[in-house]
Amino acid sequence: MLNLVLLLAGFVPLILGANWLVESASTIARKLKVADIVIGLTIVAFGTSAPELVVNTFASVAGNSDIVLGNIVGSNIFNVLAILGISSLIYPLVVKSGTTWSEIPLSLLSALAVLVMANDRLLDGNSNSVLTRVDGILLLFFFLIFIAYTIKLARGGMLEEEIPAKKYSMPCALLLLLAGLVLLVVGGRVIVHFAVLLARDAGIPERIIAITIVSIGTSLPELATSIVAALKKNVDIAIGNVVGSNIFNIFFILGISAVINPVSIHAQSNLDLLVNIGASLLLFAFIFTGKGRKIERWEGGIFIAAYVAYCVVLISGA
Repeated sequence: MLNLVLLLAGFVPLILGANWLVESASTIARKLKVADIVIGLTIVAFGTSAPELVVNTFASVAGNSDIVLGNIVGSNIFNVLAILGISSLIYPLVVKSGTTWSEIPLSLLSALAVLVMANDRLLDGNSNSVLTRVDGILLLFFFLIFIAYTIKLARGGMLEEEIPAKKYSMPCALLLLLAGLVLLVVGGRVIVHFAVLLARDAGIPERIIAITIVSIGTSLPELATSIVAALKKNVDIAIGNVVGSNIFNIFFILGISAVINPVSIHAQSNLDLLVNIGASLLLFAFIFTGKGRKIERWEGGIFIAAYVAYCVVLISGA
């Protein structure tokens, strides 16, 4: 119980640090005359995924492959099934932006790419499956293509980003930036350390801890952003935030993680990878079939029910 409490406590500095990082870096960029669209595509996008990045970096350095893969795949599953499910219950989510239409298939492609890369045992007959450094570099190349595509859209005036409105003096922003980075490091280190201890002491696989508790905790910024957007009826932001985060998580964060240390894949992880693909397919079906290009409230209910069912299967299997 103590390990669980300390693990949950680690999310406080992690999320607070990510928020401070976004606010302070946005202020500094504005003072340096950086365009809002560039701030949105870099600082804000990085900030909401900073918890996953920090946790995965520590887990990669320590060789905790189950936490590395579980955090990313679990976050992506939670983003689609739970966050979009909750958001669409608040207000039906209509896809208005053509950029989101393009990013949803790309998110599905990223899920399929990881499934293929993680199945050396099945495809090549190897004795084990590993996301190698070469796989990580390939994912990073995909990320660069995604960034280039996004910048092209930005230059064409096809993107709008909601940037944090708080303003600070330059000394205050620099201090807040430093404090945010420190909190991110502290929170990430605490989470990885106590996630491993919790799994070891409770006899629960690290994969289960990572794909439930850790991934939900690191997805809190996306949850908050999408719920606020749904309440304000900014439906494009609610969907775009989730889809963009999923692409960022796999192509950039998982790519970085594999480059730091190759990620060993257990056969049980195929369930998680298949559920990740299933969630993307379900999102694709709800958006691109039927009328209105929207996620209705009843479809959001299906998302949430699917996530609950998945968690029940994980816990009963553990």
